Amino acid sequence: MPRIAPLEVDTLAPALQELLAKRPPYNVYRVLAHAPTALPGFMQLASALLTQGELDPQLREMVILRAGAHCKSAYEIHQHLRLARHVGLDSARIDKALRLSGPATSDTLEDRLLGFTDQVVLHVKADAHLLDAVQADLSPRALVELLLTIGTYMMVSRVLENLEVEIEPDGVEIAGHYRDPASAD
Repeated sequence: MPRIAPLEVDTLAPALQELLAKRPPYNVYRVLAHAPTALPGFMQLASALLTQGELDPQLREMVILRAGAHCKSAYEIHQHLRLARHVGLDSARIDKALRLSGPATSDTLEDRLLGFTDQVVLHVKADAHLLDAVQADLSPRALVELLLTIGTYMMVSRVLENLEVEIEPDGVEIAGHYRDPASAD
């Protein structure tokens, strides 16, 4: 049972109603609406990271799943499993992102990003060797977006877990709400 009830969209100020009308009907948004001055900025940041970022969408979703797993956030993992599948991640890569069993054995960018996420979540600052390795493969923009993604989804996971936000039924459609920047016109 949630610790604070999600607000009904029709009870919100018109600007917030309009903002939420453009998103899937997720409880996280309706709970964050209790902070009406923060909700628009949060949604703008999350939307920019999900739809306008330079980081490959599959790698981004692996990083979000990894952060959600570290935070033990069932809601975050549930929602981003759906989005991970939507951007084409297969079960093996999803399992890899969710497995917190220690450092990866190969030296792919994917493994470096998961290891980097581990270090940022667990120690705040990644070691210099790993940062250099990640930085060799990412532009400054992608590196900053990676850090913002890790931090944003750690924050969201903490809100979700502390307020025990309920997971919506699986029938929520996401296809029209998120796009792969690589497929944009």
